Amino acid sequence: MSSGAHRRSTVAVKDALRELRNQLALLNHQVSARVALKDVDLECLELIARHGPLSPSAVARRAGLHPATMTGILDRLQKGGWIVRERDPEAADRRSVAVRAVPGRTGELFRLYAGMNTAMDELCAGYSEDELALIAGFLRRATAAGQAETAALTSG
Repeated sequence: MSSGAHRRSTVAVKDALRELRNQLALLNHQVSARVALKDVDLECLELIARHGPLSPSAVARRAGLHPATMTGILDRLQKGGWIVRERDPEAADRRSVAVRAVPGRTGELFRLYAGMNTAMDELCAGYSEDELALIAGFLRRATAAGQAETAALTSG
C-alpha cells in the first residue's frame, strides 16, 4: 500500500473511531436518562460494576475525577439503590470503605443495552475468529493509547 493510501486508511479509521465514540456517548446518554442518572454517574457505575468492589478513591482515579466530585456521584448512586458502601475488611485502616454495584439493579441496565448487544452479536457473526481477534487487539491497543494520553494530560 502506498504511503498516501495508508494515510487515507489511517484517517478513515480515526474518523470511524470518533463517530463510534459519539454514537456510544449518545446511547449512554439515552440509557442514563431512562434510569434517571447523570452521564457521569452511569460511567462510574459501569466502572464499579466491572472492577468493584473499589474504594471511592480508586473509582475517582479510574474515572479521572476529583475525589470531592466522586462523593456526590456515590451519594446519588447509593440513594438510587445502584451501589452499596461497605467497610473494606481487607484494608489496614478499619474506616476504609469499598463500593460495589447492587446486582439486581444492574439488570435494568443490561435490558436497556440489550438491543446494542444483539446488534454487536450479529455484527461479529460476520467475522472469522482471526478477524475478531485482530479487531479486539486493535481496540485494546487503541484503549491503551487513550489511557496513556489521558495520563499524560492529567499529569501535565
